[in-house]
Amino acid sequence: MGENPRGEALARLDTLPNYKNGGFENLAERADSTVKRKFLFLHSRPKTIRPSHELPWVKTDLNTPAAPAPTIVWFGHSSLLIKTMQGNILIDPVFSNHAGPVPGLITAFKGTTHYHASDMPPIDVLIISHDHYDHLDYRTLKKLKDRIKLAVVPLGVGSDLIYWGFDPKKIIELNWNQSALLPGGLRITATPAQHRSNRSYSQENKTLWAAYVIQADQYRLFYSGDSGYGPHFKKTGQQYGPFDLALLECGQYSLNWPWTHLWLGQAAQAAVDLQARLLQPVHWAKFVEANHPWNEPIEKLLPAAQKLGIPVNVPRIGEPYTLGDPPKQKVWWDFK
Repeated sequence: MGENPRGEALARLDTLPNYKNGGFENLAERADSTVKRKFLFLHSRPKTIRPSHELPWVKTDLNTPAAPAPTIVWFGHSSLLIKTMQGNILIDPVFSNHAGPVPGLITAFKGTTHYHASDMPPIDVLIISHDHYDHLDYRTLKKLKDRIKLAVVPLGVGSDLIYWGFDPKKIIELNWNQSALLPGGLRITATPAQHRSNRSYSQENKTLWAAYVIQADQYRLFYSGDSGYGPHFKKTGQQYGPFDLALLECGQYSLNWPWTHLWLGQAAQAAVDLQARLLQPVHWAKFVEANHPWNEPIEKLLPAAQKLGIPVNVPRIGEPYTLGDPPKQKVWWDFK
């Protein structure tokens, strides 16, 4: 389950403007606190909440040399490898075939479990967006630990990594709008997101959540982590954009948490706000975490993006995409 900041680490957080009353706060009011939640597995669920067939996937050799432009490989949900000339970036890796501390409760879809920690190339930088189990996976990180040169995480999340055996000297914690310039030339900037954190019900918002701006040579990419819609997208676009690619969450929305995830089509508007040239949806097609059909996120996102004039890249699991190539738009998800 990790460990929240203690001692000197906690004392440092207590001096920050976005850490109040024992926890981090969003830029806007936390409306989710007023919602009367219904337990996911006790509520009505559509028959198509999981795909009826194995999802198509592509086996890619991840150790091949990087192309001149960044190449993105998506492993389902929010797990991503970005290969650049400045280094390999691994984002929110979950290769345990389930999300959460209890194996078998939230299991991965068939077709999303063919990549493992052992398939990853040397990792120049690990990026973690927040401490939820579907983004910060203990079993995966223990297997990858010795192959990760540096980890860039939001404030407080470093305590989890240190507890799991990571070298504190290889961890960089960032607050919103702080940057790290890495030895290979990558610049990673944490930016505001609208979400929450916790790895137990009794310890909420003790660590920060963040989105990220990734600058590799002349390319700029944005990764949303988990975030509800708000003015922070437009502000990030004005401050750090335009972006060659925006990797934006588009699934696991629910009336139980209406404020901390993007709803149907909102990823398209967020891409406009960010001044993104291309949108790739993430946070879908691997786990059941909300009561919507498994492929509803992409089916609702595409017409919204078309209306706003935003091209969408939708690769298969493991299928590499290099910036500058035509977007992957084969409809591989059209089955129940």
